[in-house]
Amino acid sequence: MRFSLANRTVLALSLLFGISFFSCPPSSVEAGEGEPTPLAAELVEDGQAIDLSSPRYQELLQELVTSHGFGQEELERIFAGVTIKKRVLELMDTQWEAKPYFEYFPRFVTPQMIEQGKRQLADHREVLDRIENELGVEREIVIAIWGIESKFGAHKGAFGLFQTLNTMFDAYPRRSKFYRKQLIEYLLLCRENEVDPLTITGSYGGAFGQTQFIPSSFRLYAVDFDGDGRRDVWESVPDVLASIANYLQRFGWTFNAPVYREIGARLKGEMLEKAYAQGRKGVVSRAAVEKIQNVDLPPSPENKDLTIVGLELPDGGMRYVAGYPNFQAITKWNNSNRYAMVVTELAEKLRE
Repeated sequence: MRFSLANRTVLALSLLFGISFFSCPPSSVEAGEGEPTPLAAELVEDGQAIDLSSPRYQELLQELVTSHGFGQEELERIFAGVTIKKRVLELMDTQWEAKPYFEYFPRFVTPQMIEQGKRQLADHREVLDRIENELGVEREIVIAIWGIESKFGAHKGAFGLFQTLNTMFDAYPRRSKFYRKQLIEYLLLCRENEVDPLTITGSYGGAFGQTQFIPSSFRLYAVDFDGDGRRDVWESVPDVLASIANYLQRFGWTFNAPVYREIGARLKGEMLEKAYAQGRKGVVSRAAVEKIQNVDLPPSPENKDLTIVGLELPDGGMRYVAGYPNFQAITKWNNSNRYAMVVTELAEKLRE
């Protein structure tokens, strides 16, 4: 029997890991995709070796070889001895975006953050001028995201990214499918940028650099804005800021358009209550919000629908706002309405 180069590599890997790539039933973890696993960290030991003979890894390694052209020796080196990082799982179940807004907001909108943000606006005025002219995203929004994501580049994350992505793929069933994709994207971007995948650090969520892009976002939205031929979200401030703006622009950001508007302390109609319950997927027309809440709202770009966002107050009450398409673009960066609101409110403070 003759084997192609790809098949010979797959066969060699199967011998290396003691597995067969040619019989790959769905794994029990992947079959349970979507089921909540709040106690994921309790099911594993820190430093526990990942089972490369499991069906999910058989399929992954086969795909890396046959679909993406990775070689035997390369994969042997990268995956040798990969282990679980238990702290990653613990942090995933206690994310700040799950906190009520009155607890979440003070974590980011602080006097120090505002002071630093205003200093960054001044220090990078020329780059931000170019970004507004070429990409059409307001500078304060860009700087706010930069500050929230990495404290203006000071905090890029200390978790080994390859271990993090493998931990999430192998031991966090609810997001296993997503992190499988990110693991592949990560290995591709490392190859494209001639970076050793074992050397990059990032957050417990698998994001890296000053932008805190996940791997697929880097490959799709990172830009070379300083003209050196590289998309550098680690050290190049022009690339960092332009990559943030490019992401928002690609998701429909409109320059000088509204981001949100206050609509009251309670929702007055079933239509808005239903939209609020649906989260980011629940949208209503601007006209309907005006009529039901008895408020005046500015036009929405292209008359697009609005989302209904509820923000928790310390006294147990609520603050409701209408999220315009620009607000919705921020939720494409981070799918939390609380995150989008804190970005917007930090940006407002930077304009003062």
